[in-house]
This record gives sequence, C-alpha cells and structure tokens, in this order.
Amino acid sequence: MVVKVYGPAYASPKRVLVCLIEKEIEFETVPVDLIKGENKDPDFLKLQPFGAVPVVQDGDYTLFESRAIIRYYAEKYKSQGTDLLGKTIEERGLVEQWLEVEAQSYHPHIYNMVIHVLFASALGFPPDEKLIKESEEKLALVLDIYEETLSKSKYLAGDFFSLADLSHLPFTQYLVGAMKRDYMIKSRKHVSAWWDDISNRPSWKKVLQQHKYLFE
Repeated sequence: MVVKVYGPAYASPKRVLVCLIEKEIEFETVPVDLIKGENKDPDFLKLQPFGAVPVVQDGDYTLFESRAIIRYYAEKYKSQGTDLLGKTIEERGLVEQWLEVEAQSYHPHIYNMVIHVLFASALGFPPDEKLIKESEEKLALVLDIYEETLSKSKYLAGDFFSLADLSHLPFTQYLVGAMKRDYMIKSRKHVSAWWDDISNRPSWKKVLQQHKYLFE
C-alpha cells in the first residue's frame, strides 16, 4: 500500500517525507496549496478538520500532525530502514525529549522568522521586524544549549541519528538558505558539524531534489 502525503512542497511535509525515505516506505505526494486556501476545501477538511498540513493516508488509516506521523512510522516499521527511535528505553526517552524540545523551544522561534521574513507579503501582511529580532535572539539562546549538548554527543539523543535530529531539517533549511542566517549555525562549532551531517544525508538530499522549497 502506497502512503499518500498531503501538503505543500514548501512546508512541514518534508519532515514526513524524509522519515518515509529513511524507513524505506513507498509514498506519493498530494499537493495542498495553503496560500490558495486549498486546506480549507470541504474534501480536505474531511481528512483534517483543523485545515492544517500534513496529513497521511495509509490505506484506511488517516493521521495528521507531522511529529505524530513520524513517530507512527518509526514505530510501525522499527525493524525496517534506519532505526530512528533508539535501541533502549533510555535512548527512546532522549529521542522523545529532544523531539519535544524541537517542537516547544526551537520550532516556534524559527517558524515566526520564516512567516515574517519569507511569507508575509504572500499572506498579505507586513513583516513584524520586532518579532523577527526577538525570535532570532530567542533562537540563539536555544542554539547555545544545543551547542553544549552536541559537544558531548554526535546527535541530540546520543551517537545515533534519530527522529529528534530529523525533525529539525525542514525549517533549519530555511534558516541557512532563504533567510540567509547560516551564521547562527556556523558560529557554533558543534551545531555546525551536526547540521553538516544531517543535512547531507541521502534521504534529505533526495527530498530537496524532488520537492522544492517555495523560496530557495
């Protein structure tokens, strides 16, 4: 059964796609353009009542929220492809811990920056320069903690690539690419080495080649 992934090529489905590639799961993408409001169409709302992306259909099973989706596939196919969860309950705990850090402490600041630096005009409002500055300052503090953590291990949850690292890929790509704030990564030795490692994984390169960002 081929997994269907609904969402725009320029947003969070990339987190799901790289997970599916790492787990060697066959999938196809179904475009949903947020700027055109396709996520508010009645047919889409039957899949995702909140009108958000991504959504996956796995046969008769439908699931939304990207981090829930990657957890689901990492567990369902844990004996296939890359082990993204860890081999012990302690490793799994650290993976979950850093997934939460990404969702609660990292993503909100970088998301604010992406929306106001890159998408404000397309969405019809002026960028909030104060919010951009504050978000960058807060993100810098988070990255300082990452630097300390990554000075002790190759990846966030230990010396193995996991969902915790994978989840950072899509929006960090915006940070170092279209937003031209790669200095936030490169100025931190261990964060820079970590980013070079995870962003050069074949799975991520394949996602970037096949599913372009709206802003390059």
